[in-house]
Amino acid sequence: MADLYATLGVARSADEAAIKKAYRKLAKELHPDRNKDNPKATERFAKVTQAYDILTDKDKRAQYDRGEIDDEGNPRAPFGFSRGGQPGGGFRSGSGGFEGFGGGGAEAPDLSDLFEGLFGGGGGARRGGGGFGGGFGRSAPPQKGADVAYRLSVPFEDAAALKEQRVTLSGGRTLDVKLPKGVEDGTRIRLSGQGQAGPGGNGDAIVTIAVTPHRFFTRDGNDVRLNLPISLAEAVQGGKVKIPTVEGAVMMAIPKGSTSGKVLRLKGRGFHGKSGRGDQLVTLMVDVPTDDADLAAFVEGWKGGGGNPRAGLGV
Repeated sequence: MADLYATLGVARSADEAAIKKAYRKLAKELHPDRNKDNPKATERFAKVTQAYDILTDKDKRAQYDRGEIDDEGNPRAPFGFSRGGQPGGGFRSGSGGFEGFGGGGAEAPDLSDLFEGLFGGGGGARRGGGGFGGGFGRSAPPQKGADVAYRLSVPFEDAAALKEQRVTLSGGRTLDVKLPKGVEDGTRIRLSGQGQAGPGGNGDAIVTIAVTPHRFFTRDGNDVRLNLPISLAEAVQGGKVKIPTVEGAVMMAIPKGSTSGKVLRLKGRGFHGKSGRGDQLVTLMVDVPTDDADLAAFVEGWKGGGGNPRAGLGV
């Protein structure tokens, strides 16, 4: 049986940060886009993602560590039975009674419902001249197919604006996916019934979001930050300028006498959070030309300036 910690190459005591770090390294190395001619890498990518899904889910990891679920997230057979139906511990016959149910001559409990699922119908599992009864009428429910892992690159602007994304599933099928509020790099979306087929129905598709970095926007919580160059004339005189946002260009007013570092706010132009949408924070950067003779001559004869701008620093 596979060990999920070994699959990711981490110790069983690894914290969530270490698990995420290991997963990102392996996912980058094994991603199908980089291994189109290597089906084994794609298969391992799916196993690595499945291990990550279980070990970063607090409840599932606890169940896995207690042996309640297997490496695919499916419940294990009770009382130590393996999938093949062979006893691996948890009870024994004899005068001592059933281990875990007490002994001392106590009447053995009726386990017919349990063993019919483990051994099927017919004569049941017998030891010596006794047995657990026969003619069991019900069988264990069939298992669903395996989940399939995908990684979806989402442009920065699309993630901020929650634009629908198209996912290409195995076999070439495509599906449009709505991004959830609060989406960020590493967010996982479960698509029910889009995994592998199984006797109990299809498994799910697990889509991990990778938000693509932007060349001039950065994210700060649910806010979007932008450093905006403005001319000296725009800084001195003020006026309206066109600026980019995650949903297209808009006009913004620059106050008269603006200086580099001044931050202006555009409400509701950031990422959609679970409790509301963030803003776009625009930091003004005054662009002073280096080879403007008229400006150099003006400053040389200029007597203004408002004194020492560094007086507040004590120098």
